[in-house]
Amino acid sequence: MMPIRFAAILALASTAGAAEGEWTRFRGPNGSGISEAVTVPAEWTERDYNWKVKLPGIGHSSPVVWGGRIFVTCGDPETAERLILCLASADGRVLWQREYSSRTYSQHRDCCYATATPAVDGEGVVVTWTTPEQVVLLALDLEGGELWRRDFGPFVAESGSGISPILYEDLAVLANDQDDMNLIPGQKKDLPAPIGTSSLIAVDRKTGQTRWQIQRPTSFAGYGTPCVYEAEDGRRELIFTGAARGITGVDPQTGRVNWELDQKFLDRTISSPVVGSGLVFAGSGVSIRGVRCVAVRPGSRKQKPTVAYEITHAVPMVPTPLVKDGRLFLWTDDGIVTCLKVASGEVVWRERVGGSFYGSPVWVSGRLYCIAKNGDVVVLAAADTFELLSRVPLGELSYATPAVAGGVMYLRTRSQVFSLGGKE
Repeated sequence: MMPIRFAAILALASTAGAAEGEWTRFRGPNGSGISEAVTVPAEWTERDYNWKVKLPGIGHSSPVVWGGRIFVTCGDPETAERLILCLASADGRVLWQREYSSRTYSQHRDCCYATATPAVDGEGVVVTWTTPEQVVLLALDLEGGELWRRDFGPFVAESGSGISPILYEDLAVLANDQDDMNLIPGQKKDLPAPIGTSSLIAVDRKTGQTRWQIQRPTSFAGYGTPCVYEAEDGRRELIFTGAARGITGVDPQTGRVNWELDQKFLDRTISSPVVGSGLVFAGSGVSIRGVRCVAVRPGSRKQKPTVAYEITHAVPMVPTPLVKDGRLFLWTDDGIVTCLKVASGEVVWRERVGGSFYGSPVWVSGRLYCIAKNGDVVVLAAADTFELLSRVPLGELSYATPAVAGGVMYLRTRSQVFSLGGKE
């Protein structure tokens, strides 16, 4: 992953208070999905789990891990109550649990009341959820005590929400792209359609006070989790995606927009941006299919970004791409996996593994792990030759992405968390 090597990614993560081996946000260090663990098996049976626990609700968010603690969210489908749990990584026991009342509302059949992945650091955990009346950003300390809570106003989206926060240096950052319901197919034209208020938000990590907020045009709600790009001169910026603005690079301390890609996305941005080899990768899709994935050379205040190449065949809509060792892996919603040369976009191989996917792949010990919607964990060789290594059923639906910390992989299904590996 050059020039942003794994060590550089850890350095980026550490500026937000992360430490080596932790999994602090959606897809781990800088959203890369990469772990250097060597103690996660390529195949396993029920007997190989360290433990598995039943959660008091359901959810699709992914676990995050810090200092021997796992943080995971779930919700009650009948009451919309939100629950935040802290589990001991050693045995899965509940260290604490917090409940927050809410209300039910209409959302996509595959959405739920716990879709956003938390973010964690040495100060505690930050979570977000929405209702039609609220975009909530909430910070708790590592013992579950509330530090601060913010309400950023109404949330307008046809399908519900799934936006996940990140922690970077002294900021908690949230992308808040909403729907213009006039653009949604099937909207009744004789009725006034709501238009959401879209923005990018950064608040002080310790106090929750707004540091900056960038208003955005509203078109289609987005669900990508931002990441950090480091330029060759050491300049760092937050990378956001959205239908109305394409790809945006923002100065994290001032909130100043450094650059934006002129080519806007015409559809929703659900997968998250990733960085590698001096490029930013991001995509969009419509209905259940990805439409376009672009590799972009970032710009600056003085120079416009440029598109290095784009991919329009076998593109994911929901799963996030993965970049490692000069390869770009695209794992589509309908189970087609493509390995490309990251420098050029040339296809190395493309194979159908079968199944449907909302979870994103992670890289561990030269292997790709991705959970299918039916709960099967599909393991592939992350190599120039396609090889299906295993397919292991978890026994329950899963829309989540694995987390890896301390040499252990944590797998989340609709109502359970599994601990796997970590043994020499």
